[in-house]
Amino acid sequence: MHHTSLIATICAGLGLAFVFGAIANRFKLPVLVGYLVAGVVVGPFTPGYVADTELAPQLAEIGVILLMFGVGLHFSVKDLMAVRKIAIPGAVVQILAATLMGVGLAHLLGWTLGAGIVFGLALSVASTVVLLRALQERRLIETDRGRIAVGWLIVEDLAMVLALVLLPALSGILGGEAPPPGPGGVLGAFAMTLGKVAAFVAFMLIVGRRVIPWILHRIAHTGSRELFRLAVLAIALGVAFGSAALFGVSFALGAFFAGMIMAESELSQQAANETLPLRDAFAVLFFVSIGMLFNWSVVLREPLAVLATLAIIVVGKSVAAYLIVVFFKRPTSVALTISASLAQIGEFSFILAGLGVSLKLLPKEGQDLILAGAILSILLNPLLFAILDKVLVKLEKRAGVVAPAVAAQPHGVLVGYGRVGKAVAEGLKGRMPLVVIEDEGERADELREAGFEVIQGNAVRPEVLLQAGLAEATHLFVAVPSPFEAARIIEQARAASPAVKIIARAYTDNDVDLLTQMGATHALIGEQEIARGMLALAPRKAPPPASVH
Repeated sequence: MHHTSLIATICAGLGLAFVFGAIANRFKLPVLVGYLVAGVVVGPFTPGYVADTELAPQLAEIGVILLMFGVGLHFSVKDLMAVRKIAIPGAVVQILAATLMGVGLAHLLGWTLGAGIVFGLALSVASTVVLLRALQERRLIETDRGRIAVGWLIVEDLAMVLALVLLPALSGILGGEAPPPGPGGVLGAFAMTLGKVAAFVAFMLIVGRRVIPWILHRIAHTGSRELFRLAVLAIALGVAFGSAALFGVSFALGAFFAGMIMAESELSQQAANETLPLRDAFAVLFFVSIGMLFNWSVVLREPLAVLATLAIIVVGKSVAAYLIVVFFKRPTSVALTISASLAQIGEFSFILAGLGVSLKLLPKEGQDLILAGAILSILLNPLLFAILDKVLVKLEKRAGVVAPAVAAQPHGVLVGYGRVGKAVAEGLKGRMPLVVIEDEGERADELREAGFEVIQGNAVRPEVLLQAGLAEATHLFVAVPSPFEAARIIEQARAASPAVKIIARAYTDNDVDLLTQMGATHALIGEQEIARGMLALAPRKAPPPASVH
C-alpha cells in the first residue's frame, strides 16, 4: 500500500478549505472562517474522515514560517515611525489591558498565573489577515486611520514575537515545563535565551543584511523568474530552520527577520508577489490545522467561559483601544476604526496557544477557549465594521459636511488620486470642473491646496458619491487600482445616475468585462493604451522597398 497520509491531508485540507471558504465568502464572511471550519470537519472531534494529526502540525509549521516571513516582508520601520507616538504606547497599553483581563478570567477558572498570562497575551493580539482585509475593502490602508491601525498591529506582532522567544525560558517560573537545568538555573536559562537571540539578531543585521540582498540581485540578473521565486523561498525556509538549529530561536523569529532583511531590498515587492501563492496555500493549511485542534464541545460544556472570552476580545479590547486613542486626542472616527479593527484575534493567538500547551503552561481547555473566541470574533468582525460605517455616516452628517459649490453644475468626478488619478486630474484642469473623492486626510488637504474641490470619504458609499454631485456630473473617472472595489463604485454610481459617463481603469480583459457589466461606459487597460501610443509613434505606412541594382 502506498503511504498517502501526506497527500490525503493536503488534499482534504485544501479541498474542504475551498468549499467552506467559498460558502463563507457567499455569506460575506471572512474566508478564514471557512478554513477554520474545514479543520473542525476533518479534526478528531467530529465524526467521519480524520486527517493525520501528526502531519498537519508540521504543515502548519511551514505555514507559520511563511506567515511570519510575510509579516517581516511588509514590516516598515518608516510607516511605524510615522505613527509611533500613538501606535507604540497605544498597542503596549492595550496588550497590558487585555492580558490583565485574561489573567482575571483565568483566575476565575482556577488556572495558574502562567496560564493566565499566556491566555491574556493570546487574546490581546489581532489577526493580521482579518485586519488588513477589512481595511482594504474600505480603502482605509492609506488613510490616517489605516496607518495607525497597521502600525498598532506591527507593535502587537513584535510584542508577540518577543513573547514567543521568552516564554520557553520563563516557563519554569510561570508554572510550566522548566527548561533543561544548566549553569545559573532559571536566570541562566533566561540569560542564555536572550544571548542567543542577540547573537542571531547581530548575525542577521551584520551578515544577513549584506548576503540576502546580494543573493537576490544576483539571481534577479539571471532573468529566471522561476529561480528568483525559488531563491526567496529557500532564503525564508533556510533562515527559519538555520535560526532554530544554530541559535535555538523559534522558526517564527527566524522567518520574521528573513522577511525584514529582504524588505530592505529593491526587489522586496517582487519577492512578495512571487511567494504570495505559496504563502497563501500554506496559510490555508495553517488555519485548517488550527481548526483540527478545536474541540467544539467546549461551547456546550463552558458557555459562560466562551462568552467571557469573546467579551474580552470584542468589548474589553475595543473599549481599551477607544479610550487610548481618545486620550491621544484623535478624532472619534479614528478611535472607532481602531476599536473595530482590533476586535478579533487570529494567527498569533493560535501560535501562542500551541506554545503554551506544549510548555504545559496553558491547559487544553484554554486553547479551546482561544479557538472559540477567534472563530466567533472573526464572524462578528464584519458586523462591527458594518455598524461602524453607519456610525461614521451619522458623524459626518452631524459635522455638517457640505458639498463643494462646483457640484451644483455640470462637472466631472474623480475617484482615486494615485498615479493614474493624479495624471487625470492634471489633464482635466481647464477642461471641466472637477470634484475629487479622497478618503486620506493628508492627501485631501494637498488636493485642496492644489486648487481642487475635494470630498473626503469612501466612494463605495452612495452618500459620498451624491455629496460629490453625481446627479449633475457628466463624467465619473474611476482610477482606483482594485477592480473589485471599482466594480462596487461603478454599480453604486450607475444606480444613482443612469446618464453619467463612467470611465474606469482595468488590468485584464476579465476586469473590462466585470466593469462594463457593472455599468462602466469605458474600461481602459494600460497595456492597450501603451500599444496605441507606440503605434501612434510608428510610421503610418511601410517604407518602399529599396531598389536592387
